[in-house]
Amino acid sequence: MASSLTKETTAPAGENTFLGHPRGLANLFMTEMWERYSFYGMRALLVLYLSATVADGGLGLTLATATAIYSVYNALVYLLALPGGWLGDRVWGPRKTTAIGGTIIMSGHFTLALPWEGSFFAGLGLIAAGSGLLKANISTMVGHLYADKNDPRRDAGFSVFYMAINIGAFAAPLTIGTIGQKVSWHLGFALAGVGMAIGLMFFLLGFRHLAPESDVVSSPVSADEKASLLKKAGFWALLAVVFYGVVVGGGWYTVNWMLWPLTIIGLALPIWYLVKIKRDRDLSGVEQSRMTAYIWFFVVAAMFWGIYDQTGSTLTVFANEHTSNSLFGMHFPSTWFQSLNPLYIMALAPVAAWLWVALNKRGKEPSTITKFANGVFLIGLSFLVMMLAQGVATGDTKVSPLWLCVVYLVQTIGELTLSPVGLSLTTKLAPEKYSSQMMGVFFLAVTAGDSTIALLQLIGAPTGTQAWFASQGAIAVLAGVAVFMYRKKVNKLMGGVH
Repeated sequence: MASSLTKETTAPAGENTFLGHPRGLANLFMTEMWERYSFYGMRALLVLYLSATVADGGLGLTLATATAIYSVYNALVYLLALPGGWLGDRVWGPRKTTAIGGTIIMSGHFTLALPWEGSFFAGLGLIAAGSGLLKANISTMVGHLYADKNDPRRDAGFSVFYMAINIGAFAAPLTIGTIGQKVSWHLGFALAGVGMAIGLMFFLLGFRHLAPESDVVSSPVSADEKASLLKKAGFWALLAVVFYGVVVGGGWYTVNWMLWPLTIIGLALPIWYLVKIKRDRDLSGVEQSRMTAYIWFFVVAAMFWGIYDQTGSTLTVFANEHTSNSLFGMHFPSTWFQSLNPLYIMALAPVAAWLWVALNKRGKEPSTITKFANGVFLIGLSFLVMMLAQGVATGDTKVSPLWLCVVYLVQTIGELTLSPVGLSLTTKLAPEKYSSQMMGVFFLAVTAGDSTIALLQLIGAPTGTQAWFASQGAIAVLAGVAVFMYRKKVNKLMGGVH
């Protein structure tokens, strides 16, 4: 981010531009903004709708089940980005894959809007699948807009694109959240579908402004590979149909029959992938050492995202049940709290960028490991603040909304410290053989973290209690301290990377 604020952004003479960038950035910006609007709007309502009583129009699920569904869904979105990227590279190309993904997401939101339990879960599945397709390919197309890899506008272009995410995420809880909570859950879900439809329209209308490279299948799958994959996919699909057919036919089916397998996959797949890379005999000794270091960072990152992503689950429940939704005489729905994080990011990201540049000039910029340690420490600290807030919210007492304002502020500072550093570390430590795959591996840390939280919720951990917040907060704080204390040893494993 820092470099993007300091580089020249002048466009070549005669180029049709958007804020000094290739014209296609405007369409990708609007597509991403409206897709994020639909995603975060639906997410703001998800746990509240699942746990609301049937009389209030919800599904009447227990809080533990509702939060577990949220965690599994969030894990799936990032897990499915891996096959989404593969389809973009080898089958359809980024442009077509993104269009298909947006269409599936839109269909999923409108399916959620139907007043039946079965359609709701089908809609969630569609949104997760579509998000995996779109998420893995739209950022790639931003890069394609700059034919010269050294174009000085490139970093700034990604910064402009990043703002689209936060604008959409900021607006969604204020509008979709309000409609869903105050008018109708299903109308809120439908509004999310309208948002994705608008984003898809901007994308389709902007085809002519995208780079030709975005329509190219860079590494087409061969006929033999395609046949083999179809056979394997068909086998597993048939096995799933038979298995769940027996479960449903026997009258044993509950939502846990779906949650448990997905949770286990969300934990097992990242572990398998890391072990596969680590045991690859083609890796040099230095690359093996770097992968050892990366595994430790991966575990800590999973811990960070597992806590951070509870924005839409345990923190949303706390906002709805234990927080006074009134400040300075103004009343507002509890979903509005989820607009705080993107608001803080838009306000603080330029400050963070300026700070790193200023410290670097003085030779005092923290190392990437130190930034990483600070990020994990801060996310743990936010949950220790939540522990105190939960303690204040006894009986019918509702706490001041300033508690959550502080929690989200601390989490945002931690995100700005850790997230870009995690991406940077991934590119630096990636073995050459897996250089393009490692970014997908980094996103698997989100899957692993959310799946761990889902597992705790499924086995009956006391969600939303002081013990819940205290235990996770303490572990994350200790992890941050440990990473900082052992930074020199980790540096040695990193084989010269800093």
